[in-house]
Amino acid sequence: MPQLSSYKVDIPLKEEQSLIGDFLIHLDNLITANQRKLELLNRLKKGYLQQIFDQKLRFTGFKDAWHKCKLGDAATFINGKAFKQSELLDSGRYPVLRVGNFYTNNSWYFSNLELQDKFYAKKGDLLYTWSATFGPHIWAGNKVIYHYHIWKIELNNKIEKQFALELLEADKTKILNNTNGSTMIHITKNEMESKKIYIPNNNEQEKIGNFFRIIDDLVIVNQKKLKLLRKQKKALLQKIFIQ
Repeated sequence: MPQLSSYKVDIPLKEEQSLIGDFLIHLDNLITANQRKLELLNRLKKGYLQQIFDQKLRFTGFKDAWHKCKLGDAATFINGKAFKQSELLDSGRYPVLRVGNFYTNNSWYFSNLELQDKFYAKKGDLLYTWSATFGPHIWAGNKVIYHYHIWKIELNNKIEKQFALELLEADKTKILNNTNGSTMIHITKNEMESKKIYIPNNNEQEKIGNFFRIIDDLVIVNQKKLKLLRKQKKALLQKIFIQ
């Protein structure tokens, strides 16, 4: 294996080295600042979730007691499609949404099966991944068939969708706190439907949902900005140092 000392490299003049160094330091500082902003937003949301859903913090003008009920009285959890491996195709009419597609897995399977409407998720549907990595999501993509390890949640008029999303997010935090932070957890449909929850009137639900939507939108914007900055740095390093 050749020694690093034997490699030949092109080195610019010190003035250019200084300019390149200063520019990369500035870019690193931007990345660090956005990382900190994103971490702060996530901490703020976590704190607000706990205070609002423990009813320690209320919006001005809302004083009515929250109503206690079972989650299953306000929401119906629908199992996704259990696929045979032979039914999962490399291409087809419908993408098959699996748990990994929410997080890190960009690889998709497809299906040509024509199923009951309950097995399809459309843009705006409230979903919940319940196996291994778990938690609530509002689906933002096109029509898909959702996998067995995902529930679709249909809500009645007792509960608003955005409020339900944040309530489930607060519940997820409590579950993690009781399991030492592990995300490798399986939750049953019966456990979810049996959970005791407290919900305010619809006007307060809407106020709470809109508040958290603003925070969620800020998180998404900063995630995209951070991703773009990292991509720009990588591209610049390649252009500057690889000839």
